[in-house]
Amino acid sequence: MWTANHWTDYEVIDTSGGEKLERWGKYLLVRPDPQVIWNTPKSDPRWKKKNAHYHRSHKGGGEWEFIDLPEQWTIRYHPLDLSFNLKPFSFKHTGLFPEQAANWEWFSELIRGADRPVSVLNLFAYTGGATCAAAKAGAHVTHVDAAKGMVGWAKENAKLSGLPDTSVRWIVDDCQKFAEREIRRGHHYDAIIMDPPSYGRGPKGEIWKIETSIFPFLQTCAKLLSDKPLFFLINSYTTGLQPAVLSYMLSHELIPSFGGKVEADEVGLPVSGNGLTLPCGAAGRWQF
Repeated sequence: MWTANHWTDYEVIDTSGGEKLERWGKYLLVRPDPQVIWNTPKSDPRWKKKNAHYHRSHKGGGEWEFIDLPEQWTIRYHPLDLSFNLKPFSFKHTGLFPEQAANWEWFSELIRGADRPVSVLNLFAYTGGATCAAAKAGAHVTHVDAAKGMVGWAKENAKLSGLPDTSVRWIVDDCQKFAEREIRRGHHYDAIIMDPPSYGRGPKGEIWKIETSIFPFLQTCAKLLSDKPLFFLINSYTTGLQPAVLSYMLSHELIPSFGGKVEADEVGLPVSGNGLTLPCGAAGRWQF
């Protein structure tokens, strides 16, 4: 498992009963997690000192209970000198997936070691964690997300992280349509990152279902790679897409054309209270 174990401003303290107790900077949050199927004693006193609690509804969705939490605050990822604005919003999220730091460190090392200009396409780019990491490592990043608000949030994170305006091209667009247009324009990228949702709808009602959409989209994106590509990263939070599935797709589509190697594994976060690791999805990595 690839574990994001270099955080100081973030910590999973404990997990039990479908929930995880986390520290984000100086604030304690309790949020649901579908992987936490065990019921263990909640002996850490910080369970009772939470600043906010997201309560899942039996009817679907849920809502936040705010006890003592600001509307927005900032944390840093010190190993890569990155800063992120956090704010709780609908469906339990805070605007950051901290387990992705394991991938940030992996591709940052590849970018720094390339000894050449590197162009990165980040699709379904959300609030820009991967965008900021790649740009900080020296790449020029094209950041694409269909949600205007998420792109605005990502711009805030880039500014907080001290990135120059010229390091990122910001695009509000449907990722599939953008990729298809880039092919017609003859544009290419040295690396591609994608963090697709399990399910979504496009601006004209197009349905994205990861199990049926991801492989055709991977085939499309492979056409955007340059003659000397550096890496391709796919993240998945869908339990049906096991690491071996990601490995199979990347191997089938990229190795015959470019060579290189493929790895895939679970991505996780250490739980400080017991020394175990909380699984948080999977990732597939191709590199030349």
